Amino acid sequence: MSGASCHIAGVGLLGPGLPGWAASVPVLRGDATWVAADPVLPPPALLAPTERRRTGAVARLALAAALEAADGQEIAGLDTVFASSNGDGATVGAILDALTTEGGDVSPTQFHNSVHNAAAGYWGIGAHSTRPSVSLGGHDDTLPMGLLQAAAQCAAWNRPVLFCAYDAPLPPPLEACRVTRFPFAMALVLQPGSGGRAALRLWHQAEACAAASPRSGLRDALEDGNPAARALPLLEALAVPRPAGLCWNLLDGGTVRAELAPC
Repeated sequence: MSGASCHIAGVGLLGPGLPGWAASVPVLRGDATWVAADPVLPPPALLAPTERRRTGAVARLALAAALEAADGQEIAGLDTVFASSNGDGATVGAILDALTTEGGDVSPTQFHNSVHNAAAGYWGIGAHSTRPSVSLGGHDDTLPMGLLQAAAQCAAWNRPVLFCAYDAPLPPPLEACRVTRFPFAMALVLQPGSGGRAALRLWHQAEACAAASPRSGLRDALEDGNPAARALPLLEALAVPRPAGLCWNLLDGGTVRAELAPC
């Protein structure tokens, strides 16, 4: 099976003790000790002040990783795939609280931050982009399915694609139904042709992986705490860099498989 082939041109990362891709490479390589620390969510520099003030924590998380990955790119020309399991759960929770309170009001800002494509919308506004954009959610499978979608678009349409996967904790009582322990976001710019940091090929198969890859200490600490943190095996291989065969088992019993080869 040929799969979808592309090249990774840029990487972004933001999570606990992982304050950006460049700063996190020593930790991902195992050359530095990981120290847990809450991620700082900066106001999105690509947005005008009025729009910047309207963004919630989840949009800031996603846009921070996306902007780092797209550094040096012509951002208005990037197709985008934004993937999140929870979306902006804090805003959804606030709306539900308002709806169950007598006289509770829902503001227009709350409403437009609650939709699943809010982060993608802010990106489009800030980047002045009219390129195609996909926003998807797939529970625990969000990362591999979103990555496969982005790689397939890049290969099929022969255009660069920004892929961003992100999730943040939900407020009570929603947190009891969907445990997400910390904010985490990663992003890749995928490009057709050659060059970049590494070549990446992805494909889907009906069977599950026979055996999981050994976990690093970082993966033990983070991978099960956020659906987007399932990207850690890929990020660790990119940080070394080293060739890697990767697989993500899916809830339906299938698998998304990947081959990574540094350029």
